[in-house]
Amino acid sequence: MATTIAVKTKQKTKREPTAYNEMAVRQNNGILDYCRTSMSSLSGGAAGILGLTGLYGFAFYFLMAFVLSFFLLMKAGTSWNKFFISRNDLITKGLFGGLFTYVLCWTFLYGMVHVY
Repeated sequence: MATTIAVKTKQKTKREPTAYNEMAVRQNNGILDYCRTSMSSLSGGAAGILGLTGLYGFAFYFLMAFVLSFFLLMKAGTSWNKFFISRNDLITKGLFGGLFTYVLCWTFLYGMVHVY
């Protein structure tokens, strides 16, 4: 007598494409840019007042950018995909664009506090 073993296979389901509202995505990305710009100017001012120079100043920027990204990820939680197409947008969007604002505020306040 031969025994047969039935194997249950997973049925492949087609994933339906996700539709995003373009205006909502643009608004959410605009809010991210606003947060990055605000963080860049505030941390640049703090670095200037603290008197950070050289690589310490740039390390301070990337540390503050990491902290902001962490807070944005915590705020978005597990439902980040409802608001953004990619999770990388929360981490890297506007990272180097904010660097210019940071350097501007950093050098301005460093000059005002420590040079004059």
